Amino acid sequence: MTLRCGCRLANVNDAVQGAMVPLVFLYPAVGEEKLEQFGPYSLEVALDAPPAEGRYPLVVISHGHSGTPWAYRQLAKHLALAGFVVALPAHTGNTRLDNTLAGTAANLANRPRHITLSIDAALDDAVLGPHIVHNDAGASVAVIGHSIGGYTALAAAGAIAWSGPHERKGSRAPPEQVPVTPDPRIRALVLLNPATFWFIAGSLRPVNLPILMRTGEQDEVTPIEHANKIIEDVADPALVEHEDIPGAGHFAFMSKFPPEMTRPNFKPSQDPEGFDRETIQPEFFADVTAFLQRTLCDAPAAR
Repeated sequence: MTLRCGCRLANVNDAVQGAMVPLVFLYPAVGEEKLEQFGPYSLEVALDAPPAEGRYPLVVISHGHSGTPWAYRQLAKHLALAGFVVALPAHTGNTRLDNTLAGTAANLANRPRHITLSIDAALDDAVLGPHIVHNDAGASVAVIGHSIGGYTALAAAGAIAWSGPHERKGSRAPPEQVPVTPDPRIRALVLLNPATFWFIAGSLRPVNLPILMRTGEQDEVTPIEHANKIIEDVADPALVEHEDIPGAGHFAFMSKFPPEMTRPNFKPSQDPEGFDRETIQPEFFADVTAFLQRTLCDAPAAR
């Protein structure tokens, strides 16, 4: 049977934030894919198609600052066709349509909670829930995070976050710990040009799980020091698989933007001179898939 990419749209209530979190599920399905439009983004999917028989690990993707989950649509579809259920939350208050909480401590607390809410929503979904790998010990979940999405993934996995000078708006008040409840169902992380501004020495020590990390050699937003901080501070650096991609910039791991959005003054659509993000995607997608298969499919269902 040939797998297709199913797509379901949902909204999750975040009672703490007092807001709805838009959520997209891509998953192995049976049915006919058609080109669908999601705002300015298009993707061939089978809307509301029944899931294919079987049980699949769950992957949550956390987008970057002022971003959208649709910027990772090709990676998400690749994973769905490879046998994963993929949840893509839009971090309300820090998206391209609603960025009102950017630079606030509330956003730092909300984002990891959105990950947990997305996991809950997937497991509770009447259609998808029965097809997600889990047992009495827990679910089999990984989180992929880009930029501040990398912060989100680390915080949800147990890293201790602190508000920074930007969140304190120049106040001389000491940093305050961000209230985050770690989610023990998270068993692996994929970090793409991760932002670590909100972690101090020792903050990452509670993170003790496999990490695949990819960074861009020409990333000027979160340069290599951010990756080095992670490698040096997590509980077991040997669990981190890191590669710095020659010529890649901060946005190299995102899907190509539609032509009408591709312009010099929209930085996420631009690559460093001489680099084309599409050239790295086959190997990048394969690396992520293989890592997730090793960590979610070949190991017990809970840490």
